[in-house]
Amino acid sequence: MICGVGVDLVRVARIEGLLSRYGERFLRRVFAPEELSYARGKERMTESLAASFAVKEALGKALGTGLSGFSLREVALVRDPSSGRPSVRLYGRARALVEARADRVWVSVTHEGGLAMAVVILERGE
Repeated sequence: MICGVGVDLVRVARIEGLLSRYGERFLRRVFAPEELSYARGKERMTESLAASFAVKEALGKALGTGLSGFSLREVALVRDPSSGRPSVRLYGRARALVEARADRVWVSVTHEGGLAMAVVILERGE
């Protein structure tokens, strides 16, 4: 049974602006190490970071807590090495919140035309 759905859309230019203004401080405060490692290996690093940020926002919406329920670094967008399929790795409060509400987290991300979008679905067994 679906017990939560969240969607978020992020302008890549917003992430570029924050990165330009705050640099490494912004990156370390918002993104998990595995997200930074993945993004730094990409030609379009800020698109990847924007998708990761959209996942964090979408998860907060699916949980009903917004971003106040957990630290941004407690949610990491990761991809399966063989298929590229996205998923989330959760830590700390984010993990506890999800485990209290759902058995599974589904994630879909895309970026095109200066925008990154994420959909998060929380599923609970019946």
